[in-house]
Amino acid sequence: MLELQVLIKIMGGCSNQRVLLLFPVMVMMVVLLLGTSPSRAELQKLKHTPRKADHQPLNILVVGDWGRQGTYNQSSVAYQMGVVGEKQNIDFVISTGDNFYDDGLTGVDDPAFYDSFVNIYTAPSLQKIWYNVLGNHDYRGDVEAQLSPILTQKDSRWVCMRSFILQAGIVEFFFVDTTPFRDDYFTDPGEHTYDWSGVLPREAYLSELLKDVDYALGQSKAKWKIVVGHHTIKSAGHHGNTVEVEQQLLPILKARNVDAYINGHDHCLEHIVDTESGIHFLTSGGGSKAWKGDIKPWNKQELKLYYDGQGFMTVQITESKADIVFYDIYGKVLHTWTLSKKLNNAA
Repeated sequence: MLELQVLIKIMGGCSNQRVLLLFPVMVMMVVLLLGTSPSRAELQKLKHTPRKADHQPLNILVVGDWGRQGTYNQSSVAYQMGVVGEKQNIDFVISTGDNFYDDGLTGVDDPAFYDSFVNIYTAPSLQKIWYNVLGNHDYRGDVEAQLSPILTQKDSRWVCMRSFILQAGIVEFFFVDTTPFRDDYFTDPGEHTYDWSGVLPREAYLSELLKDVDYALGQSKAKWKIVVGHHTIKSAGHHGNTVEVEQQLLPILKARNVDAYINGHDHCLEHIVDTESGIHFLTSGGGSKAWKGDIKPWNKQELKLYYDGQGFMTVQITESKADIVFYDIYGKVLHTWTLSKKLNNAA
């Protein structure tokens, strides 16, 4: 837990006398962080406090599958992200995973953190918090390195956890660790080695995660509820639907009236509207390498966009609407869509 680690670090830098003075406060904070009920391990909650005037829209930028040391047009995508981010005065960035190719980070001192992140996303508008989830390629490296507060010390933008909630006023984002859902990563990993520390035993991990997500969505009073994960649920792209996530997570999203699911994994830009549930499935996996022409047949009534190139997405949210825009590598608008809510609707 990031906050707990920070508290321990703070105490370690205090004098003995000051530690004694702070100890009761620290104990109280630790109890709050860990939760008072051992039977309900709630997801960790972070809060985004806008630095704008009241009633201003929340502006976010979404990119995924990017960490290639600037290659495969990663640097060009980053440049356009900076341009659009400046125009929209974004509040923060969401990364949909596969942050470092091909095999995650080797440790907290891996130069790839600088080569693929710090030294690539240099635009002033991108010097905002990045909320990251882990992708399957990240699990092929040292997972704890990406989760470590040491990376946040190196670059204060970096926030990465397995699963967590981001409270941002009228909207709550529920970040879900989707990689452990995939059966073949465990049963048929091929030449790849996955770091399952913190995940095993897998059945218990997934069971608790699904309970926590269901509970958190049920408790949420936010006007908008958006779930973020790396793996696809519905996609016409190369990987297609991730069956395990579709079978286990999607029923919860439907039951809890989630507005949208945002993901990466497929290296494309994509928008599918599920005619049954009304959930919007938004793929932003075009941060670097893309797969030209790799598309499967899909119901044209549901498939609103499929772009087999690099790019990113923005979402602007107010109480009454959410405006979604997809951009290509040149900053050209590829697709726009508006999700609407009646102001008197219950959350």
